[in-house]
Amino acid sequence: MNHLQTLYEAVQTHARLQPTKLAVRDSHRQLTFAQWHIRATRLANALLSQGLEKGDRVALLAYNAAEWMELYAALAGAGLVAVPLNFRLTPGEMAYIVQNSEARAVIAQQDLAEHIEAVRGELPLVGSRCIVFGGALPRPGWLAYEALIESASEAPPAVVVKPADMSALMYTSGTTGKPKGVVRSHEGSTLIALATALEMGFSARDTGLMVMPLCHANSLYFSHTFAHLGATIVVDDPRSFDPQALLAMLAEQRITFTSLVPTHYIMILDLPATVKAQYDVSRVDKLMISSAPARRETKLAIMEFFHNAKLHELYGSTEAGWVTLLRPEEQLEKLGSVGREWAGSGPIRLLDADGQEVPDGAVGELFSRTAYSFDGYWKNPEKTAEAYRGAWCSVGDMARRDEQGFIHLVDRKSNMIITGGENVYPSEVESVVATHPAVQDVAVVGLPHEKWGEAVHAVVVLRPGHNVGEDDLLQWCRSRMAGYKRPQAVTVMHEADLPRTATGKIQHRRLRDQLLKAA
Repeated sequence: MNHLQTLYEAVQTHARLQPTKLAVRDSHRQLTFAQWHIRATRLANALLSQGLEKGDRVALLAYNAAEWMELYAALAGAGLVAVPLNFRLTPGEMAYIVQNSEARAVIAQQDLAEHIEAVRGELPLVGSRCIVFGGALPRPGWLAYEALIESASEAPPAVVVKPADMSALMYTSGTTGKPKGVVRSHEGSTLIALATALEMGFSARDTGLMVMPLCHANSLYFSHTFAHLGATIVVDDPRSFDPQALLAMLAEQRITFTSLVPTHYIMILDLPATVKAQYDVSRVDKLMISSAPARRETKLAIMEFFHNAKLHELYGSTEAGWVTLLRPEEQLEKLGSVGREWAGSGPIRLLDADGQEVPDGAVGELFSRTAYSFDGYWKNPEKTAEAYRGAWCSVGDMARRDEQGFIHLVDRKSNMIITGGENVYPSEVESVVATHPAVQDVAVVGLPHEKWGEAVHAVVVLRPGHNVGEDDLLQWCRSRMAGYKRPQAVTVMHEADLPRTATGKIQHRRLRDQLLKAA
């Protein structure tokens, strides 16, 4: 019978083959593979001793820390299901996910435990199984993470975990309504790790820096890849991004790979040349741009500064995993594209509203088929049926394919603006506004309009030291796009006021609500 290793089994293997090698490090502690395996085993047994059974869900709430890797491995070993919570959610939003997933335990970092305490009365299934790490117990009745580990057995957990068993229940960001639980199996998680290693050329010699939150798919998938390979994982806390501190970490920790959003790269590149010159980043040989497209000048500057690094840009989702990749040699040739199919993904289909394939150059809903796609939405057969057309799944992204097979994302179907009967995709407008030299970031939404139904409205963040008026920006758009696509108004915002997901994506629905409330 074929068998794919779970994360726990991968750690167990490397604990045997290279027990003293550095496996995981954050700013406070580090673990060898042997230590990682022992602590994950003890934690798995400790959780089972609390009355949890195979298949039970366990909610996890923390900033980026080494404990994430212990938790993911321990839950895999115990046959329990990880339910990562986004630390940016309100207590009420967290309570919804814990309730919806029917989680029977919560493990929280001490700094965030009060969010759970605030809604603990709404979590009857959790009961007394609230566990805290990284500090003192927030209230009586909580369990101490380290005490549980110290008191538990090092014997292999008495649970048989199969590849098809659920490994994680990851909730979408909820930009179009209540978040949905994405069911992922151990098999899918391992396959995406192997495909990532194949496509990116990772090996045991790599050291990967996880800056994106470990409660989200990006760092989850990359960290699992490194674990399966026996490579080293360095975990950075993303609460406040410090570009100079990141450069220092890249140099001092001898990092070979990291994945960042365009805003991160821009902040690094905007550092004074004298500051950047202090840090040797020559060991970085692979970089990823994720979550949003980067401009041509940004890509050129990245490649000039990280002169030994091959730049990649990917498109994927929590549901489908990685779908397309724009490879290093294609970065400037196919600017604006998200590339072609990733290793392990089948042909992409772009379908119209009737489910028919659209011709090259036309916009259709993107459906992908991967070996590691999700197993459906948790207790939501209607949404699962909507997401799938046979073996192909969609998360509602609209795209077009050029004559060479490269995919160009247009926008989320849910973000589409209908003005005067015309369809406007915000990303098309954003790409034009973003070319203005004073604009650092931009988001476009549709606001109610008596005559046209919706009016195109742009929100911009200006570059430091720049000032530009609304009329100037509107004039900039006038000769660069059709009249119905042009913004009717512009709002200038501070970067901190733009609502984003934990991976840096602008939440258009929340931004629209902010503008309506301010009107």
